Amino acid sequence: MTFPAEAGMAVKLDLCGNAWIALIVTHSQSVQPTVSTLEVFRTSLRLGLTSFGGPIAHLGYFERTYVQRLKWLSAADYASLVGLCQLLPGPSSSQVSFLIGLRRAGWPGGIAAWVGFTLPSALLMFAFGTMASQLTTLPVRIAVHGLMLAAVAVVAQAVWSMARSLCPDWRRAAIAIGAAALLLSHSSSVMQWVILLAGALAGAILCRNVQWLALTAPADAGVRPAWMFLALFVGLLVALSAGAAVDPHGPLALASICYRTGAVVFGGGHVVLPLLRDALVPNGWMPDTTFLTGYGFAQAMPGPLFAFSAYLGAVVAPLPASALWASAALLAIFLPGILLAICGTLIWNKVIRVRAAQAALAGVNAAVVGLLGAALYNPVWTSAVQNGGDVCFAVLGFVFLTRLRAPPILVVVFCVVASAATAVVA
Repeated sequence: MTFPAEAGMAVKLDLCGNAWIALIVTHSQSVQPTVSTLEVFRTSLRLGLTSFGGPIAHLGYFERTYVQRLKWLSAADYASLVGLCQLLPGPSSSQVSFLIGLRRAGWPGGIAAWVGFTLPSALLMFAFGTMASQLTTLPVRIAVHGLMLAAVAVVAQAVWSMARSLCPDWRRAAIAIGAAALLLSHSSSVMQWVILLAGALAGAILCRNVQWLALTAPADAGVRPAWMFLALFVGLLVALSAGAAVDPHGPLALASICYRTGAVVFGGGHVVLPLLRDALVPNGWMPDTTFLTGYGFAQAMPGPLFAFSAYLGAVVAPLPASALWASAALLAIFLPGILLAICGTLIWNKVIRVRAAQAALAGVNAAVVGLLGAALYNPVWTSAVQNGGDVCFAVLGFVFLTRLRAPPILVVVFCVVASAATAVVA
């Protein structure tokens, strides 16, 4: 699959209603030579081993590697891919990685790029999940408490960052506050779908003047191939839901939960927290402590946060089948975002001209901020913070992330050491 060359175009847009910037979306005048699948895999694997800091940091690593060092695509090509993926559900950094591999080495390159970037964190999370039931000693419980405090700081930073960018005016702030209030009063996976739909409706009504989504997509190849990928996306959603109905606590049910989550996650990897938690914890898959321990551990991993799904699969699976369950959960949570990214490259130029679509997506993003804000209180804060010392450590972790720009892994280390020091003093 290749993207057609286009004439250069400079597009001005209103970035979240705050400041006008120029986004240069210029495509190469000639198709650059492809690279081998093995080279794509090696490059992505190195990034998967070293890309700490979450999706925004990942995109910075990609720019330095793919644009500046390897020159696999121009800065303008890269900007257009990033802009598209940030407007679609799914893990934006993994979507960008897949599309770059697809562009440089065809379908094998796209798969190699995803596997290389995801494999290190997935293996680490799987290993941690298989050992989770054995980690019951006092030192381990102290470390787990530190991981949960780190999760408080990381999620608070995500809420703060997303609120500033996605809710810059009173209309979107009101949508976010309403979404948080609804979820706190009626917490369930069904309610989350209702809230997202309500956010889209509210956005279509209130946010019609928002134009921050206006940009030129990387391709405009036609509708027919896009319909094929969209049909596959919907078909898998229906098939996995049917399988889950037959065996509500089997591997297909877990894959269905992960697939549905990956299909509606706007705003970054941290949004998986409320969606997965409300689908798994109240329905008896695992307790809150187990869920949040894995989420805290995921903050110390390189690569995509969606690899957290491998931990979930390993935790809930019968021991002999843990690898199968973890693989099913991992593939299911990534696949919808990849399918939508491919579809988006084909039709985005047509969709983006519809003002109502832009307004609805602005409302969905605002509702996502509310969902994550509600999750910050329950279960993240209520499960981790037990006393005044915990409040101080969580607040300090938040300050480190927002003011000092510390990487999440350092905040994880700080919270674990602080938890151990408090236990020793006590």
